[in-house]
Parts: sequence; C-alpha cells; structure tokens
Amino acid sequence: MAATTHTVTNQPPPLVGYDVFAADHALTEAVERHVPLELLDEVRGELSKLGTSAGSAQAQEWGFLANENPPKLRTHDRYGHRIDHVDFHPAWHRLLGHAVTNGLTDAWGRPGGHVRRAAGFLVWTQTEAGHGCPLSMTHAAVPALRVDPELAAVWEPKLTSRVYEGEELRPAAEKTGVLFGMGMTEKQGGSDVRANTTTAAPLAADGEYVLTGHKWFCSAPMSDAFLVLAHAPGGLTCFLVPRVLEDGTRNVFRIQRLKDKLGNRSNASSEVEFDGTWARRVGEEGRGVRTIIEMVAATRLDCVIGSAALMRQAVAQAVHHAAYRSAFGGVLVDKPLMRNVLADLALESEAATTLGLRLAAAYDADTEQERAFLRLAVPAAKYWVTKRCTPTTAEALECLGGNGYVEESGMPRLLREAPLNSIWEGSGNVQALDVLRALQREPQALNAFLEEVGTARGADHRLDAAIKDLLAELADLEGIEARARRLVERMALVLQGSLLVRWAPPAVADAFCASRLGGDWGTAFGTLPHSLDLATVVHRARAVV
Repeated sequence: MAATTHTVTNQPPPLVGYDVFAADHALTEAVERHVPLELLDEVRGELSKLGTSAGSAQAQEWGFLANENPPKLRTHDRYGHRIDHVDFHPAWHRLLGHAVTNGLTDAWGRPGGHVRRAAGFLVWTQTEAGHGCPLSMTHAAVPALRVDPELAAVWEPKLTSRVYEGEELRPAAEKTGVLFGMGMTEKQGGSDVRANTTTAAPLAADGEYVLTGHKWFCSAPMSDAFLVLAHAPGGLTCFLVPRVLEDGTRNVFRIQRLKDKLGNRSNASSEVEFDGTWARRVGEEGRGVRTIIEMVAATRLDCVIGSAALMRQAVAQAVHHAAYRSAFGGVLVDKPLMRNVLADLALESEAATTLGLRLAAAYDADTEQERAFLRLAVPAAKYWVTKRCTPTTAEALECLGGNGYVEESGMPRLLREAPLNSIWEGSGNVQALDVLRALQREPQALNAFLEEVGTARGADHRLDAAIKDLLAELADLEGIEARARRLVERMALVLQGSLLVRWAPPAVADAFCASRLGGDWGTAFGTLPHSLDLATVVHRARAVV
C-alpha cells in the first residue's frame, strides 16, 4: 500500500491513445480542402490509421527509445577490416519502417500525392523527428534523378516503394525498396556549395567517375545511395554514389565520425571521405546546382512541414496539460492569462500547418502558375516557419512548468529539435537571399505570389494594409540585401494571413490579423488583445483523447 505522501493529484493524464490526425482541426480541414473529392474518403482513412498509430503508446515508446539510444559508428570489424557501419536501435527501424510502408516516400506518382504525404509526414514525425531526415531525402531525390530518365527508371520505383529493408547493405538491384541520402556541404563552404573541393575524375565508361574529397554533413549514412556534388572537368556536377557496387563489393565511403548534435539525436549525421569512390553522373557536367534545385525545394518544404509538426505536438501537449491542471482556484486553461498564451501558440501552429499544406497542394497542381508561386513561397515559408518553431516550442514547454523541463515529458526533445529545420537546407540568410534572387530574376514568381495573397483582399482591413505596406517594401530597392529578412518575414506573414482569412474560422483569422499584421501584439507570446475570442482558438487546438 502506498504511503499517503505518495498520493498523486492534480497531474494530467498522458496524451496518448488518440488519433493525431483527427485531433488536428487545421490539418484535417487542409486535407479536405486540397485533396480531390473522389479521393477524400480514401485519404482520410489512411491518415486516420497513421494518426492512430502515431498517438499510440507503442509509437511514443519507439520515439523515446530511439532518442535514448542514439546510433553508434563502427569503423572496423574485430579483425581490422574497414566496415563503416552505423548501428541503430530497433526502435529507429520500427519508426522508419512504419513511415515507408505508409507512403511517406511516395508522393510523386499518385493523385494528391504531395498533400497526402505532407499530411502524413506532419502526423507521423510527431512521434520522433529524427527519422524524418532519410524520409525527406529519399522523397526529394526523385526530381533530381528525373533529370536522367535512364537513372530514374532504375531508381524511382525503389525510392517510392513501400517496402523497408532495414539497414542491410546489398546491391540496389537485389532490393525492392531503398533509401537515399545527400552529401552537399563541406567544411570550408557550408551553404556555399560552389566552394566545394571534392573532385570527380572521369572513367572510360560514359557517365562514370571516381570521387576524391570529403563531406562535412552527410545524414543517414547507412542509406543505399547518395546524391553528392563534386567538381568534374566541366564544373560543379551532381553524382549518384551507391554504398554497394553492382558486384556486391562496398564502395569507398569512409565514415570518419558521427556528429554530436544538439537534437536530432536518433539520426546519424556524419562526416565522410571519398577516395577513389565510384559515382554515376546525374545530369550534365557543370550543371550540378541546376540538377539538385528541385530536390532542394522539396527538402525545404519538408523543413516547413517538419517544423509545423514540432509546433503542433508542442501546442497539443501545452493545451492538454492546461486542460487538466488546476492552480489558483481553477483549471489553467480557463485562466485568462494562460488562455492568452495558449491561443497565441495555437495561432502560430495553425498558420504553419495551413501554409505547409497549401505549398504541398501547389506541387500536386503542377501548373506554370503554381510552380512560379512555389519559387517565392517555399524559401519565404522555410525562412519564417522554421524561425518560429524554437520560440513556440520553448513557450509551450513553459506552459507545463517544471514538468515540461524534465525529459520524461518529451518537451525538451522537441525544444532541442526545433532549431534544426532553420539550419538544414540553408539557414535564414540563405533563404532570404534566395527570395531576393527570385524577385530580381523571375518576375513571374512575384506575380504569382501577389495573385495568391490578393485573393483575400477586402476580407480584412489589416491584411489589406499589410499587403499595401509589402508592395511599398518591394518597390524600394535601396539597401535591399540588408532589409532582406524584414522583407521575407512580411511576405510570409501576409501569405499566412491571406490563407487564414480565406480558410480558418473567424476567431483564428481575426486574432492572427490583429496581432501579426495589425501590430496589436507584444514581443512575447500571451500578448494578444484581450477582446478577441481566445477561448475558441484554444478549444480548436486541443487534442481530445
């Protein structure tokens, strides 16, 4: 019998045993909006099944175990042979396997594929974000390989397969499903890939080369193949590097060490060396950046979706805690000041989800207009949504008080993960400069962006004023590079406001426009105007078990 001093009271039950998809109103409504009507029942069913798995005690345990048992590098076997092997905990394989079998690397060839995959990615990676990296890279490799139809015919069916074959390295011809990684950045250049020093020497056979050099960040090094950049005689070029050659021998792929990272600890990020490494050219020599550009855009969109997933899980945990925790004579969620904080967080989460799914829908539409829209909207969204992830997650953690500061709550893991997507695939300045390049070189992209935000004109006076201010910013090129972050922030906020005014409930749209566009907001969360319908915003964000 427990001592009376050990009686537990006033603690919320765990947020477990629920459908992560169905409990997210912003996400379910986005799916209904963007998926063709004839597919809607099918898509709802598959996402609800995935959401139920994501909310289960088993999947949550997999997430904890994968992070508590990070991957380990074994460079040599007991006899001294070089093996360059990374051991992952079984929980990692269960998470990754479940994701692959549920189509999270399969978007490019099925109707509504990008929306249904983005929604699934947002749902499933709430269990654990690290395994989203190989999912994203495998998904994003498809458009790069399509530059070479011969390569795409061989690899694309394996990349989009729903068969997960674990970590066993075999020739790709013997496998039904494969995973891809990427090796772009080097220690002397970072995002400046044109400063790469890895070289590619042609072999006698057409399209075959040997690589010499290093890569500073190469995630998921146990993948079956990698897309890398190296300097060929004709300039910076994209190459496909398999881990295992056709004859079954290991390609030269020396893993020097695994990174000891702030977060993302379940995923192995490595430094690798190439020394006579066999590679197959993808695209033309000297057009490496052009070859990978669509791949980069796809992974940037996943940064948006991944950040939206982290924010959603953090906000769901905060609202859930406040709905059960009592203090100062009442339930926290009913306290005006806590309600203000929760509503503010909920706005950030919903705006991120709504924007991410709109971008995925543009991929599915695949029209000239939508492609032009994506050219500006993706880097702007990547800049802003990933920037908002860390403060949102930190404030949500604080809503749990000391309970949120301990590892068992899962909130510290979310907080450590939060900065990653802002860094991966180009940090904030890189995104801002990319927006400037598009504005200067591709006028059709700005036209498409302005047409998108303009569809909501007249619906909210604060949005109208923000659009007018944005146009004034765009017309003034004085000191444009130094103002790039300010400009891109305004673009992202205006776009989010436009989407919420058109599609979100009035309480959400009103609160967003009043604070983010109208300026009636402080510098910390919980500073929304008190006259808004904050109870409705909070209730909408609650994940009911």
